[in-house]
Order: sequence, then C-alpha cells, then structure tokens
Amino acid sequence: MLVLVLGDLHIPYRAHELPEKFKKLLVPGKIQKILCTGNLCSKETFDYLKTLASDVHVAKGDFDTSNYPESKVVEIGNFKIGIIHGHQVVPWGDHESLGMLQREMDVDILISGHTHKYETFEAGDKFFINPGSATGAYSGFTSDVCPSFVLMDVQGNHAIVYTYQLRNGEVKVEKLEHKKKD
Repeated sequence: MLVLVLGDLHIPYRAHELPEKFKKLLVPGKIQKILCTGNLCSKETFDYLKTLASDVHVAKGDFDTSNYPESKVVEIGNFKIGIIHGHQVVPWGDHESLGMLQREMDVDILISGHTHKYETFEAGDKFFINPGSATGAYSGFTSDVCPSFVLMDVQGNHAIVYTYQLRNGEVKVEKLEHKKKD
C-alpha cells in the first residue's frame, strides 16, 4: 500500500501552494492513503488531498481550525501508526519525548510534525517520521526550511520509506527501510 505522509502546509498563510515539482509527482490514483500531521489551515487544502486519495487521516495542528483529532492511530499492513501534529511534544521534536508518546499510544511508527524539518530515526524496534513541511512554509525554528514529504510503501511487516526534498530547485529522493520485528 502506498501511503503519502506530509504536514505543515500552512496554506494560504505561510505558503501559497505545494511546489509545482511536488504537484507533478502527486497524481490521483497512485496513493491509497494519506497521513497528515496537520496545519493544513484551509478546507481547500484538505479537499486537494482528497483528490489524491479518498482515505485521508489528519491530526490537528496548532493553526488548524477544523475539527481534526489531536492524535490518531491507524493500522496499515502489520503496523500500528500514530499521527500527531507535534506541538504537544516538549521540547518540540525531542526524541525522548517522542518515545514516551509512542509508548503511550502503543504504536510501531509515530508520525509527527511541527518542526518543519524532515527527520527519521529508529529507537529500539520503533520508527519515527517527521515529514517536514510539504510547502517549505517558514518556521520559528529555522529560516532554512526545505520542502519535503514522504511516501511509504507498506507490505506486511516491511515499510520502504521514500523521502522527497526540494533542494536548489531539484527533487532529491532518499530511500530507507524499516522492518517490524515479529
């Protein structure tokens, strides 16, 4: 199953739209599910995501006015995946705090945002993904925000994670793998 993971779009307040090179990659009919860390900031942005996949899950960001849940757990393949925005994690983006939340939510993969900075890491046999900001919206953390999103190909206990980053006008792709231990 192909899963789009993204967040912190901040459309229209901090960014006008997704980068054109990302829009060309994200076409309807290829993605089965979308997991979003929030800060969509408009119904139009949610509606756009629904054109890419009918199964869209959003955690409420600190700038969202829609009635999304603060957190959500979905099952994909053999993984339990938690989705949060990340403003609840103190300090923001802290690995230990994310680990505590992952244990609290009892998930194999925790997806969080808020920092606008792409990051993945493993702790024990658990996997953590921050897809960054899909639009490159500015952040109070850094002036150097690189637009990014993640595509996850999930098959049973195996997740292949493709990270797309827009650097110097070019889309760069990195590949990682995560296997759930039986």
